[in-house]
Amino acid sequence: MLLPESTVPGADLPVRAVLPATVEAVRSRGTAVLVAPPGSGKTSLLPLALADALGGTVVVAEPRRMATRAAATRLATLVGEPLGQRIGYAMRGERSGGRSLRVEVVTTGLLVRRLQQDPELPGVSAIVIDECHERHLDADLLLALAIDVRANLREDLALVATSATADTVRLSRALGTDVPAPVVTASAAQFDVAVEWAPPPVATPLLPGGRVDPRLLDHVAAVVRRALAENEGDVLVFVPGEGEINGVTRRLADQNVLPLFGRQSRAEQDRALAPSATRRVVVTTAVAESSLTVPGVRVVVDAGLAREPRTDQSRGLGALVTCRVSRSSADQRAGRAGREAPGRVYRCWSATDHGRLDDHAAPEIATADLAGFALDLAAWGAPGGAGLTLLEAPPAPAMTAATELLHRIEATDEAGRITERGRRMAAVGAHPRLARALLDGASRVGADRAREVVALLSDDSGRGPGDDLPGRWRALRRGDDRGATARWREETKRLGRGVPASADKGTPGLPDDLAAGIVVGLAYPDRIARVRGSDAVTYQMSGGTGAALDAQSSLRTTTWLAIAVADRAPGRADARIRSAAPIDEATARDVAGELVTTTDQIRWDDGRIVTRRVETLGAIVLGDVPLPSPDPLLVQAAVRDGLRRSGLSVLRWSEAALALRGRMAFCHAHLGAPWPDVGDDALLAGLDDWLGTELTSVRAARDLARIDVASALRRLLPWPAAARLDELAPERLRVPSGSEVRLAYDGVEPPVLAVKLQEVFGWTTTPAVADGRVPVVLHLLSPAQRPVAITSDLASFWKQGYPQVRADMRARYPRHPWPEDPLTAEATRRAKPRR
Repeated sequence: MLLPESTVPGADLPVRAVLPATVEAVRSRGTAVLVAPPGSGKTSLLPLALADALGGTVVVAEPRRMATRAAATRLATLVGEPLGQRIGYAMRGERSGGRSLRVEVVTTGLLVRRLQQDPELPGVSAIVIDECHERHLDADLLLALAIDVRANLREDLALVATSATADTVRLSRALGTDVPAPVVTASAAQFDVAVEWAPPPVATPLLPGGRVDPRLLDHVAAVVRRALAENEGDVLVFVPGEGEINGVTRRLADQNVLPLFGRQSRAEQDRALAPSATRRVVVTTAVAESSLTVPGVRVVVDAGLAREPRTDQSRGLGALVTCRVSRSSADQRAGRAGREAPGRVYRCWSATDHGRLDDHAAPEIATADLAGFALDLAAWGAPGGAGLTLLEAPPAPAMTAATELLHRIEATDEAGRITERGRRMAAVGAHPRLARALLDGASRVGADRAREVVALLSDDSGRGPGDDLPGRWRALRRGDDRGATARWREETKRLGRGVPASADKGTPGLPDDLAAGIVVGLAYPDRIARVRGSDAVTYQMSGGTGAALDAQSSLRTTTWLAIAVADRAPGRADARIRSAAPIDEATARDVAGELVTTTDQIRWDDGRIVTRRVETLGAIVLGDVPLPSPDPLLVQAAVRDGLRRSGLSVLRWSEAALALRGRMAFCHAHLGAPWPDVGDDALLAGLDDWLGTELTSVRAARDLARIDVASALRRLLPWPAAARLDELAPERLRVPSGSEVRLAYDGVEPPVLAVKLQEVFGWTTTPAVADGRVPVVLHLLSPAQRPVAITSDLASFWKQGYPQVRADMRARYPRHPWPEDPLTAEATRRAKPRR
């Protein structure tokens, strides 16, 4: 028996009461969901009960390395055995125990790797996926793969999912086949936790770039001092990240403060997780929200912030974004105070603000880079997740970006199926970009250096102070940070299994700095960057985004960089470079060769035809020279594009062309088909129909001025109707004086005849055009060529308007005739001779 009696310290927890129901559900249905709040014993007691009931090995999957080791230690303590006997654990680069294990605690990512290698999992009787409510990407994938294995290979494999929240409908349906899996619920936390609302006296919103206001850290430290004064027991403090841990620790330098975070060495983490005889303050991040028990804690102080990964799919940049916690996360954090005795939580926000928090944090599948996820799906034989039971479909933009990347690095074929190269990448157990860098980097820099740099990129050990990646590499080699060096060496050793010995070549005499740049560039060719202009700290990345170094960076004089880590804060145009290595142009061309293109650019630019031969590396222009003999067809295409963008005004419109266009527009408006539409939109849409011949001779913008637009327009005239153009829309009209006066056409409106009044004496009927359908508008002019009347009804004008005009004009212009009866007077265009 593994499950200890309830009299054993730590074995009498709320979950114990529902273990029989959970085991029965697993025996009868093969699946179950166990809902139990933090501290109720689901991580420690359930695996032992299942191992006793089912035989074989029970594998428990945890979302974090720290939780994996801590859970295994806790289980071994309950059983009363050292780790590695019947209770063990395994994670990337670290393992305790062999084939005789009855319970093995592993990271979710490691169990996914095992399933990929051997889906039948021989000897395993049950899988427990812990903390499913956190919706980590690996956990979602593991659940889908395990359900597929149970349905198609191992009907006897038991699956149990645990959750700290009651929102389990989707989980239960996924685990069930015909009907949802049974849901077993344990009682609430064993001890009550009182809530104290402790908002800061002054609002402290997040600063630009998601930075935490130092005043909030001052307040958190003050609340910790208050909590120490008002309560007994240890204090667990939640802040968003390592920087804030250090900030609070400095502010409490007179207290017994222990930091707890993922990048620490195992010994440092064990110090925080082990019982202590002296009172202490443990400052941590979200890693301690669940699956961990920090003994002695009676009080929680919660800053109310979390740091979550976000991926900018359009730029290929990832970032850790500081955000407010969700209500479910806040509840889990509070639960840390009630695991061993009644406790208290001090929340550094108000009850009103609490009501505005999201119910749950977004699942990682909705915000993460999905390249590794997509490669795992392809390796499983389910590209895109086809046929798998995923709790949530991956977002289409993120999945498209992931599949395009995999195809680009030859991990998958055009149909999304994994290639042999893709299987080698999957076996590396790192992000596909890093797997690519490892495989292709070995032949350029040597396998040892490729492994060391990829280990730097795949582990937090590569994130030290400053942005000089080669400098960090040298510091790890020297062992400046023993904990980080140990992790880095473990990861380097593990990666050694992913590179065949035949690949260990490398270039003799290659400097380490350049070797680092080559490996980084192979992983992130879209982050190859060249200095921008005369500014020594801003760069243009090949992916299109700008990036900036810190003004004090040791890399600031480098022309070319291979950027390993960069993030772009909301509202900022440029990303901030967090880690990079120097390279040169030749290296950039080598490692990002697929991005190097040479194109002949023939384009319209502000009234000019620009012809250039441009060589680019993504968005970086490598060379730009004049094109001596541009392709005439491409020039014509550029002219067409320029005309469409700039409009017809770039052509030289003579008076004859304007007049013809006006007459054609009039016929189209008043007579319809077959007369063509000659408006701007229609002419631009049908350029080839009327301007095509002239465009063949255009070689430069100046050639446009030589085009006879009137002749080109005549190609649109419909035949045989065009023969009547002068009849239907005459260019001029003969008036009674004998003059031929030009008509002014303006499309839809009737044409205007502007003529001196004396020249139309005797004209009793208003002239009309378009087969008599449209009367002409007469602008009757004074001798000074100014309109004295506008009319389309001459008969009415002679009767009613002319007498007043005569009275006003005869004294002003005595040399011009102003007869009483204009209908019988002789029309004339001349004035009387001077005496």
